[in-house]
Amino acid sequence: MDHEVRESRHSAVRYSLLTVGWLSVVLGVIGIFVPVLPTTPFLLLAAACFARSSQRFYLWLVGHPKLGPWIRDYLDGHGIPLKGKVYAIGLMWLSIALSCYLVPLPWARAFMLSCAVLVSLYILKQKTLPNR
Repeated sequence: MDHEVRESRHSAVRYSLLTVGWLSVVLGVIGIFVPVLPTTPFLLLAAACFARSSQRFYLWLVGHPKLGPWIRDYLDGHGIPLKGKVYAIGLMWLSIALSCYLVPLPWARAFMLSCAVLVSLYILKQKTLPNR
């Protein structure tokens, strides 16, 4: 488990990343118990935020006995659980569909749909772990 942690030099960026990181941890933990909330994407986001804001929190999260395996499996190239892939892609497309409905600008819709397609392809391309 030798992953790079490079903290941002800007305090405003660091505090913003810490806030998003902790919010993601909370949502990820809730996702363990609530079937419609994805755990893995939120924990990966938290790890990415902590990797740029706090080495201490990053090491805590990645080394956590319950939460760490979700992240380490991905970082070590073992993949993402099928449940995580399904929820991440499903919720992303639901939010993109709602956003496209609410935003009438064709260029914004094209941008959102392009991003959703690319993110979906990236997630689908990752190795799949059995459900946890």
